Amino acid sequence: MTSSLALLGGTPVISKAAPHFLWPPLTEATAGAVLYQLWDGFSIYNRSSVIAELEDALQRYFGVRYAVLTSSGTAALYSMYAACGIGPGDEVIVPAYTFFATATPLLHLGATPVLADCDARGNLDPHDVPRRITDRTKAIVVTHMWGMPAQIQSLKQLADTYGLQLFEDASHAHGASVAGRKVGTFGRAAAFSMNGPKPLSAGEGGFVLTDDDEVYHRVLLHGQYNKRCRSEIPSDSELYRYAVTGMGLKHRIHPLAAAVALDQLSRLDEYLDGRQRIAAYIADELDELPGVTIPRAELGVQSSWYGLTMQYDADSFNDLPVERFHEALLAEGCAEIDRPGSTCPLNQLPLFQEPGPLFPAFTGKLAYAAGDYPRAEEIHHATLKLPVWHEEQDLWIVDCYIEAIRKVAAHHTELKG
Repeated sequence: MTSSLALLGGTPVISKAAPHFLWPPLTEATAGAVLYQLWDGFSIYNRSSVIAELEDALQRYFGVRYAVLTSSGTAALYSMYAACGIGPGDEVIVPAYTFFATATPLLHLGATPVLADCDARGNLDPHDVPRRITDRTKAIVVTHMWGMPAQIQSLKQLADTYGLQLFEDASHAHGASVAGRKVGTFGRAAAFSMNGPKPLSAGEGGFVLTDDDEVYHRVLLHGQYNKRCRSEIPSDSELYRYAVTGMGLKHRIHPLAAAVALDQLSRLDEYLDGRQRIAAYIADELDELPGVTIPRAELGVQSSWYGLTMQYDADSFNDLPVERFHEALLAEGCAEIDRPGSTCPLNQLPLFQEPGPLFPAFTGKLAYAAGDYPRAEEIHHATLKLPVWHEEQDLWIVDCYIEAIRKVAAHHTELKG
């Protein structure tokens, strides 16, 4: 008996070779901005030229007092934690389900990441946080996974109630908002990545947002030493005497990366509007498909749609493993449908199970294990992630992916055995 499924010898829905999704959109204007910057300034030590232009633009876009560019999102997180006084002996509540860079800078600062489980959307669960709080807890970190805002208002209220700092890892969520307020403006500080596929991309880069003078000055001291510190930290500040050396780290963004990001920022809202339309289209087209749950933003919540994470329900497919379903989708040519790997529950990673060989100070002090965070593990295991295209001309490939998902779902019984 023959099957129409490509995995079993049938014809695949998509014959076009991958990639089917490229980000960021690079134009002649992008190339021109990079070329101009190459001659205008290849290395910038202070807050001038494209560095000042991009930081000013970010401040206006987010409505904050300060934005500091960094070499990566990880560097932004590191500087944010250091600037907000996180150090040895402190505990910081971190989502169990996040990219590991949300937590790894804490290890370098001697602070303990205390994991908390996630809600049904994969974001930090406000109901699980209180039982993780101790007298050593200093902050709560929230990640807005795949661009879908977390329950940030509840988490802010929780942080205020317990007298804790609230930090946002908004690396997936540039331009996302809750009740008209942009993600990244709810806590004492926020860190963003501008790594290649992020909604706002510099190729590599990141930034910190804050309204707090001291946090701003300490972010500069952490990774922007000498000229920036000498010109931006008031001379009568007790911190000014450290301006030349800072903390001895360098986290400056490359000017060429800043030029790319500045060009991208000018079109970010246009891109996000396009993503919103196509995410809604995919959700509408697959809404009635049993066994696959498509995320939708709640009223007043705007996602950046860094990714569209479908939840696979094996029960609806006669207990067909998600791995087999995914294999069939890949065979149909859906090269962009991903099962996230390194972005996973942190308790599944060796670094958080046995950190001693890399961080001797944590030997015997940090020993998470698989099974510790069942909600996070269940959601991660069931996730199939699609990119979200942004242009009407992309709808043909979007329709191909929708057709392939429907096809595999309709013939799933043929995949068993």
